[in-house]
Amino acid sequence: MGIFKAYDIRGLFPSELDAEIARKIGNAMVRLLGAKRLVVGQDMRTHSPEVADAVTEGMRDAGCDVIRLGLASTPMTYFAIGSLECDGGLCVTASHNPGEYNGMKLCRAGAKPISGASGIVEIEKMCSEPYPDVAAARGSVEEVDLLGAYTKHVLSFAAVKGDIHVAIDAANGMAGHTLPGILAGLTTVRATSVLMEPDGNFPVHEANPLKEEILDYLRPIVRESGARLGVAFDGDADRCCFLDETGATVGADLITALLAKDFAESGDKVPIVYDLRSSWVVQEEIKKFGGVPIRDRVGHSFIKATMREKGAVFGGELSGHFYFAENFVCDSGVIAMVSVLNLLTKPENQGRAFSELVEDLRRYHSTGEINFRVPDKEAAIAMLKDRFSAGRQDELDGITVEFGGLDDPDWWWFNVRASNTEPLLRLNLEAKQAATRDARRDELMGLLGQPV
Repeated sequence: MGIFKAYDIRGLFPSELDAEIARKIGNAMVRLLGAKRLVVGQDMRTHSPEVADAVTEGMRDAGCDVIRLGLASTPMTYFAIGSLECDGGLCVTASHNPGEYNGMKLCRAGAKPISGASGIVEIEKMCSEPYPDVAAARGSVEEVDLLGAYTKHVLSFAAVKGDIHVAIDAANGMAGHTLPGILAGLTTVRATSVLMEPDGNFPVHEANPLKEEILDYLRPIVRESGARLGVAFDGDADRCCFLDETGATVGADLITALLAKDFAESGDKVPIVYDLRSSWVVQEEIKKFGGVPIRDRVGHSFIKATMREKGAVFGGELSGHFYFAENFVCDSGVIAMVSVLNLLTKPENQGRAFSELVEDLRRYHSTGEINFRVPDKEAAIAMLKDRFSAGRQDELDGITVEFGGLDDPDWWWFNVRASNTEPLLRLNLEAKQAATRDARRDELMGLLGQPV
């Protein structure tokens, strides 16, 4: 796969993505949008300044003015694009990828994502063509410091009602840049924070909290510090994952279910979006509190589009992305952390362990996401469709098949979908009983091969 992905642009620096291609991308983005003013933020990777400078020059070559944020997380860049008068922008970042990678996440005005289906393919095509003549009047550059304004924006989500202790692993990523001012404003929150110094080499561990072995770094810190919860961020701080007070992982779908209550009760039949890999408990909890669950495809561009279309106030993905309508319908790991702190300090929850709040949501047994490398992804999905034709099927994203009813002890369902970012098939499976989960998982592994 090339550097132009379904959701962003990403590749090894400089063998796949260098200053020359970055300049072409900046120029092409201006032409795609007909832009007059664009925002550029950058993460802490050692080569991000070079990439951001090149993108900026490409934009200027096309006659576009550029607002440079300097060091900025992806959510901070979204905030800038959503709150400033501009035609869109991008953040130079490779998210959770190792330090040798770089990339870009791109948006139109209003922080609406540019994806493979809405512009990245066109940008790729323009980058393969001869570089256009430089505009007679090159664009200008303005440097803007929005860290204070962004901090105030995040704190507007805070409703922490009492003292609480949180352990945080910033993974030497962008959370370490944006969190200090936010934590200072959360006066009743005590934080035990590690790896807060932004370092694009990621000297201690990878900045991908979806990997259980990465969370192993934070688990003993949570337990030894006596924190009520742990929060681990990815490299660009648009995602986070949670641990309870024992150090056990609390899946992002269960966090979506927990947070859904307040959003669902905020109005009459409030829509809440979740991705189709999530536990069945998510839709049950949304309905329980009067909300309208909307099941969607995997991927931030799909979730955001559906939220805008349906007027949803909140959304969550199994990958640790949490979306907030009042955050320009964008994802933010830090706002998700603040939202969980709000939840745990509500009067009815004070004195209750995080694990206790989650316990009732662990009513089904899931495999988590299992990846397979198969020679023909479409043929494999077609095979599964035929093999499991007796079940209730849909093809919203890959194939989802459900067997039985919730009152049936053998109830189970699975989804197999092609990854949008890697040459893999991804399986998620859930059942009422652990034995059913294990048996059906083994059956599917027999069809798809050994996991990778």
